[in-house]
Amino acid sequence: MGRGVLLAVGVLLAGVMSGPAAAQAAGPVEYVALGDSSAAGPLIPPQVDVPCLRSGLNYPHVAAAELGAELTDVTCSGAAIPDFSGHQFGFEPPQYDALKPTTDLVTVAIGGNDTGLVAAALSCINLLPPPAGASCKERYTAGGTDQLAARIAATAAPFGAALDEIHRRSPHARVLVTGYGTYIRPNGCYPQIPVWPVDANYLQATIDRLNSMLATQAAAHGAHYVDLRTPSIGHDACAPISQRWLEGLIPTSAAAPLHPSAAGMEAFGELVATAAH
Repeated sequence: MGRGVLLAVGVLLAGVMSGPAAAQAAGPVEYVALGDSSAAGPLIPPQVDVPCLRSGLNYPHVAAAELGAELTDVTCSGAAIPDFSGHQFGFEPPQYDALKPTTDLVTVAIGGNDTGLVAAALSCINLLPPPAGASCKERYTAGGTDQLAARIAATAAPFGAALDEIHRRSPHARVLVTGYGTYIRPNGCYPQIPVWPVDANYLQATIDRLNSMLATQAAAHGAHYVDLRTPSIGHDACAPISQRWLEGLIPTSAAAPLHPSAAGMEAFGELVATAAH
């Protein structure tokens, strides 16, 4: 076999054996999961870390099992971008500390707490139909400025900087940014979820705006965006219990309100594992 053929074969093999697949050939994929409660899985049993309300059946654990990866899961309920470098609750180690030069795969789920979306969703509850209460959309967009949109825009630069820091600490890792799912369908399902139709549409549109920002920053900073919004259509908090991936204000499974259920975590973990290949 001539040198040219050998060189071509070598280049081909180098291209095939790259990323997490190459790492698995040499040993288990080293996988680090960073993020907030959308990845941690609060109240889904078994809870393996009480301060962070982290589940052993969250999407990082599901994806790690699918990939045969060695998982370091530092996701933590309530986390915001500053907790990547700081001590959440005053004692949790910075999430960045889990990253190593040998890390092969990183997933990142963050932004909801930085933009205050959970608090915003809770503020949209109206136990009585219109016009008995007040529209949260009207409140958040009063004066012609969308307060939640402004928070999302302000989070873009810190999120991009976080992705750069992940690459600096783990330069060979494939970085996957996971978005947020479809929490409520068009016009909602009042009174099952006591949010007016106009506010249900505003909330999901705001989540979509956050997802768009995450995807844009991922593309600009060498990461890959994993869409959880589209696959979860029809599995929102209004869906029949047997089809539900995201819980409403009153959970119907062992999970936190307004968070993924165990079924949702399983589905999201499979999507992440597919994106990691």
